[in-house]
Amino acid sequence: MAINTLRLFRLVGGLILGFTFAGALPVAARQPAVVAAAPAAPTDAPTLDGLWKGQLKVPGGQLEVIFRFRKLMGNEYYCDLDVPQQKVSRMAVKAEVKGDTVRLYAEEAATRFIGRLSADGKQMNGTWQSPGFKTPMVLNFNALPDMSAKNVRLTPPYREEEATFSNLTINTRLNGMLTIPAGPGPFPAVVLLSDAGPQDRDGTVGDFAPLGLLADYLTRRGVAVLRFDDRGVGKSGGTPAVTTADLVSDAQAGMNFLRTRPEIDLAHLGLVGHGEGGNVALLAAAQPLPPAFVVAMAAYGLPGRDIVVQQQATTLRTLGTDNGQIEAATKRQLAMLEIIRQTTDNAQAQAIVANMLKQNNAAIDNVTAQSSAAEMTSARYRYFLAFNPVEKLTGVSCPVLLLNGTNDLTINAEANQKALQKGLALNKNVTAKKLNGVNHLFQPEASKWPIVNGQQQPNFSPEAQETIREWIVAQSKK
Repeated sequence: MAINTLRLFRLVGGLILGFTFAGALPVAARQPAVVAAAPAAPTDAPTLDGLWKGQLKVPGGQLEVIFRFRKLMGNEYYCDLDVPQQKVSRMAVKAEVKGDTVRLYAEEAATRFIGRLSADGKQMNGTWQSPGFKTPMVLNFNALPDMSAKNVRLTPPYREEEATFSNLTINTRLNGMLTIPAGPGPFPAVVLLSDAGPQDRDGTVGDFAPLGLLADYLTRRGVAVLRFDDRGVGKSGGTPAVTTADLVSDAQAGMNFLRTRPEIDLAHLGLVGHGEGGNVALLAAAQPLPPAFVVAMAAYGLPGRDIVVQQQATTLRTLGTDNGQIEAATKRQLAMLEIIRQTTDNAQAQAIVANMLKQNNAAIDNVTAQSSAAEMTSARYRYFLAFNPVEKLTGVSCPVLLLNGTNDLTINAEANQKALQKGLALNKNVTAKKLNGVNHLFQPEASKWPIVNGQQQPNFSPEAQETIREWIVAQSKK
């Protein structure tokens, strides 16, 4: 099921609603703004061309925000916004530059940043403001990557090869990367399964590639890894899947491909899934020819309807919204979800939801309301609302590792892990662990990020990587 589970900046009902679909974003979210820097900055003013990164401090934690600037003809800039932890990608931003003052406005989110450039042009000190929330923020300049050197890297100490295999259930070819440790093998192996939405083989969100990093870590330490582009992404054929259950056959196809390889230890072939991928792995484990083990990272445990309601409340609470407003927003949201559930005529449901959105928030125009209503009444969203992640878990008998981060603003670690443990109660080989300070992308707290070229860069939590490796190795010894 291709749903992104927490989009920070979605305006509904006069407040911020925390969900939208990957691959089905409003036009404004997909098309970055090209805007004039008006009036023109002095000719000797530092260029904004590059990435401007900062930490947005919110109650209970902080979020990395990234503004991307590219200088165009004359005094115009291409500008957009990423918030990787919330899966906000390429949100359109209007920019105005006047002397050393920069004003940035994300219309879709009703969010603005006003900052002043430092003398050396490497920093902006200013204020981030969104409805009901205002806080100081500093943006630091990072040069855009050198695209000519994109594919230049050190040869890894393991074998890697392009892998193409077929999902015969849907007659579609999938393409990815197989990495095999040095030596004759056979090696324990895993298939990596991505989070919600059409993802490439590395699970790339913004400039962060969690699955690529995890694959490298495991392969260097003796575990073969297959990761692949989702349907309709990169080199894979087909169109994006509609439901979580649809993706099970992709996982099975990946395992069958590895079963043909002599380097793979067939008795110790598992699935490692992130977010929705964790649910796909658990569903596959309840089918014939199951994996030998499953690692579920930040998988859903609650029904989709509960996830959506919980996510909005979490987002609003993080932004410092008072309890009364949160309760009112939740009530409006539940009313819309009930309309969607009960109204089977999709055109009628869409019209009702669009009308409710406009009545709840007069600032929403017809186009935005219609776009949001179309997403909320689509087949995949309806499926997600009704999806119960624990329904098939009684059929899972292989070892399972449930891994969550306490700083996950997308999937509440406590509630979802507890629900999965209850669903797996008949399985006597379940390990559950919560990692302190780790977010949904399995990044540690920013204070633990490495410094690259003088700037802190997000990394995959070393604790999470080693926990996964150690547990897989333990299974391979059984």
